[in-house]
Amino acid sequence: MRLVARSPEETQDIAGRLARRSRPGDVLCLRGPLGSGKTTFVRGFARALGCRKGVASPSFGLVREYRAAGRRICHADLFRVAGDEIADLGLEEYLLEGRWTCLIEWPQAARALLPDDRLDIRFLSLRRGAARSLRISGCGRRAMRLLTGAGLP
Repeated sequence: MRLVARSPEETQDIAGRLARRSRPGDVLCLRGPLGSGKTTFVRGFARALGCRKGVASPSFGLVREYRAAGRRICHADLFRVAGDEIADLGLEEYLLEGRWTCLIEWPQAARALLPDDRLDIRFLSLRRGAARSLRISGCGRRAMRLLTGAGLP
């Protein structure tokens, strides 16, 4: 599925639709160049679930936790993580525990830890100002439930 978000607000709206359909244990991998809208997407996702805490890129903290309405969100940014450092982050626990909805920026560093059943979202900045292309794909029962239930065009 390919969507175009013409503004950061539209990116957040798409994220919100997915968030409202998400469940603990869901994994969303966010790929794209710097500044393409990944953290904006996470912000919209967390807000849709009622998170009051400001969402920021965890580039230096690497992993941030958000809680909203009894939900737990793990936001990881693996841009600066080398392969052998991934074990020190504790990301595997978030993924295996099943109580967290995980949104992972730059997921390539954690490839070996990622479940097959996940949603992959590729972000690309378009030439028209703030417009972004989001290519959403998934495989597995959980990912397809999330994708089809979100009511995206």
